[in-house]
Amino acid sequence: MAAAAAAAEGLAAYRAVLRAARRTFAGDRLMLAESAVEIRRRFEEHRGLAPGSGEAARALTDAREAAHFITHMIVQAQRAPSGSFVVKPEKEHAGATLEVPSEEILSKLK
Repeated sequence: MAAAAAAAEGLAAYRAVLRAARRTFAGDRLMLAESAVEIRRRFEEHRGLAPGSGEAARALTDAREAAHFITHMIVQAQRAPSGSFVVKPEKEHAGATLEVPSEEILSKLK
């Protein structure tokens, strides 16, 4: 019974991430296709985790956080007739902030 509940929880998390990607990348066929492949790959990597294990719990938490991040932190830019890109945040993005990395932070990543 626990295995069935864990499988259902995993499937719900998978669907939530896919829904978030479909909403965020609506109209961008390349990003929709690529994100679906990446989401599937990530879930397949965790397929063999023991239900209820710490690793499985972390993977589910990561999936929930990914769905939240995709929904609230990614804004798909649209090309304007002038050739520039226009970003139109929606209500899901209210309150989100972006920290632009400084040269000091970037140099530490190298």
